[in-house]
Amino acid sequence: MGSTSDLPVMEKAAKFLDEMEVPFEMHALSAHRTPEEVEHFAKEAKGRGIKVIIAAAGMAAHLCGVIASMTTLPVIGVPINASLDGMDALLAIVQMPPGIPVATVGINGALNAGILAVQILSVGDPALQDKLAGYKEALKTKIVKANAELAEVKYKHKTN
Repeated sequence: MGSTSDLPVMEKAAKFLDEMEVPFEMHALSAHRTPEEVEHFAKEAKGRGIKVIIAAAGMAAHLCGVIASMTTLPVIGVPINASLDGMDALLAIVQMPPGIPVATVGINGALNAGILAVQILSVGDPALQDKLAGYKEALKTKIVKANAELAEVKYKHKTN
């Protein structure tokens, strides 16, 4: 993440990765303030066994693209709402030049970034696919339960 101020957003990805029992690292790296550390991280990640990188940044949001330019690993960008309702970060991450793709989730969409990372990792891991399927099944169950509860809510002119 660009700074520790992004942690309240990014902890959603961390909690999901923990739930799926996927080992992960967390770093505060800035494309503008610590470019040497970003380069070291990006170039050494694959050698440390990292298979997918989730990068989050707000405002100018160059961290995701800079990392993507230095590795062949998939990079998932999370635009952080730090200014301009996060639109500046979203555009900075999604508008990458040809050859430097960054998969991008919605503004503050760290949970979806975690889910996408697990989906990528699960391609060659049937056990992880099963965990992910269980998670998605629980989402369905949650909505079915919520709909049943809504059916019990009564209003004078409600027809269902």
